[in-house]
Amino acid sequence: MELATFGGGCFWCTEALFQQINGVLSVESGYTGGALENPSYPAICKGTTGHAEVIQVGFDPESIAYEDLLRIHLSSHNPTTINQQGADRGTQYRSAIFPHNEVQRLSAEAVIRELQADYEDKIVTSLESFEVFYKAEDEHQNYYNNHAEARYCQIVIAPKLRRLQKGNHGDFVKSV
Repeated sequence: MELATFGGGCFWCTEALFQQINGVLSVESGYTGGALENPSYPAICKGTTGHAEVIQVGFDPESIAYEDLLRIHLSSHNPTTINQQGADRGTQYRSAIFPHNEVQRLSAEAVIRELQADYEDKIVTSLESFEVFYKAEDEHQNYYNNHAEARYCQIVIAPKLRRLQKGNHGDFVKSV
């Protein structure tokens, strides 16, 4: 198993998407990229810790390539906005990739260059050194599956899941 760490706005959305991908063995919501040790959700929400809301994805590289995970990540949110995804604003919602090694960093650079042609605006997704992942509190894990009927899940997450299934990455989606 290898690890990938991505920030794409609210971790509830990105977690739900990556849970649908063949070859993904685990998805945990959490925080990385900041200075505060063991941050809490309330601290992150203030936007002063430097952390991003992220997911850490455990995946089988024999089943799905890291580059394909990057393509899914970059197409699942708006990688052309700085510190904002939808109504969520602040550095904690930045579009970011946290490579775990130099091979992942080079792959991320190549995929960003490849996908730039698909966007009118410049991709501003940051590439930040991965240092430590802090798992978010239990209530943030498996959020969509535990709260699928909640208003936020229906308005924000469910449409993203439908786009994933019908979009360019539908081949990667697990059969139901």
